[in-house]
Amino acid sequence: MAVTIDRHHGFKPFSRSQRCKLQSFGHLDPNILELSQQTGTFSHSFELAFQADNIHRSFSTPCLPLATLVGEDLTSHHPRIEIVRGSGAPVHALVVEVAIAMASGVHPIPLPSGLGGAYVFRNQNGNNIAVAKPVDEEPLALNNPKGLGGQMLGQPGLKKSIRIGETGIRELAAYLLDHGGLAGVPPTALVKFSNAAFFVTTDAATVPSHMPKIASLQRFVGHGYDAGELGPSFFSVASVHQIGILDIRILNLDRHAGNMLVMKHDHNNSSYVDGVADLVPIDHGFCLPEWLDDPYFEWLHWPQASIPFSDYELEYISKLDPFKDAEILRTDLPSLRESSIRVLIVCTIFLKQAAAAGLCLTEIGQMMTRKFCGGEESPSEMENICLKVKASIPRGSNNDNRKEETEEGSKCEVGGISLGDLNQGEWEAFLENFSELLHGVFEDKKCKSKSWNTMEVTEL
Repeated sequence: MAVTIDRHHGFKPFSRSQRCKLQSFGHLDPNILELSQQTGTFSHSFELAFQADNIHRSFSTPCLPLATLVGEDLTSHHPRIEIVRGSGAPVHALVVEVAIAMASGVHPIPLPSGLGGAYVFRNQNGNNIAVAKPVDEEPLALNNPKGLGGQMLGQPGLKKSIRIGETGIRELAAYLLDHGGLAGVPPTALVKFSNAAFFVTTDAATVPSHMPKIASLQRFVGHGYDAGELGPSFFSVASVHQIGILDIRILNLDRHAGNMLVMKHDHNNSSYVDGVADLVPIDHGFCLPEWLDDPYFEWLHWPQASIPFSDYELEYISKLDPFKDAEILRTDLPSLRESSIRVLIVCTIFLKQAAAAGLCLTEIGQMMTRKFCGGEESPSEMENICLKVKASIPRGSNNDNRKEETEEGSKCEVGGISLGDLNQGEWEAFLENFSELLHGVFEDKKCKSKSWNTMEVTEL
């Protein structure tokens, strides 16, 4: 779907190519930020970053040709928006609303919060309707408007397991994986803006004013607060569980209080009631890392996370199919790297077996989170399991079968566990051994839990 906007003649379709509020971040890498501040200039021009070869290698989007398209008037300066990835009625409705706003002369409004460029679109009535995040304005990206830029797209980002310029596609992945809207991820798409008033760095004097922008676009969610402004006692158990289920599946590295928006039921009362307010998750750019990384779950120690899953939640988890989800991502987001898709598969299998064994959200999250002791970081229980399984698999010597992790900028950090360096046969053996080992681990936990319960009853 693509729309060209002409204030005098309305909307007109144009030919599609045959090719095709970040709130905060608690894990800043001071080395990267220091390097960015020291250099002060771009290592490559903005125009070079948009060359077709660079887009293909570094962008988490389909390849967008710079050649003139049949029937397309590139001399036009009318605003234009095109869906690059994303589908469905809610997504189409969102894009049309933004197109109408742009046609009426509305410009995107920069949001001051966060480390990357984020913009809100308003309709003609002044109501917020959408949030756009250009990929070239992400933290550390060459066109970052917050002074944290200067690096090429495709290089390691704030979290080294997620590359610069590749958070937008992860925003869409979270929406695609939120089956039935369980967690409530707002409608999301990856779009291309042309002739829209976004930020362009003054350091890149050669950047054409009409240069298109690839951005994630998400429905704006009206809310009273974020989770950091209210105590967790206000939030419903179901809402916490549903966000937690999604976070575990996608190994969310940045689920902080600022990216859970607090909704409330309409009881004709302006106050919030304990246990009634629901949460809406946003900002999923730091999920699906290229290797097993340390997640951050704000809800980990909330009391709701210690309450057992409901029958409905257990049924939902049992019906999750990690291999079907993987095919959805391969089909709808072909630029998402296979190593990230494998992380999804492993985490979903882990969730399914843990829930079936009776573990609650807190217990599962703790098994996935790294431990700190004496200033030293140690692998999580899940990482240790994966290490053990990976070590048990005979490794072939044919490097031609290895995945893309040999590319520049994609090397796994020290202590991280990559799944992308396994060839297909090794990957299948890994999954088989992983499932078997998990079964034993969770059986042991069930036995220990029964023993503790027996001891408590005896003492009483």
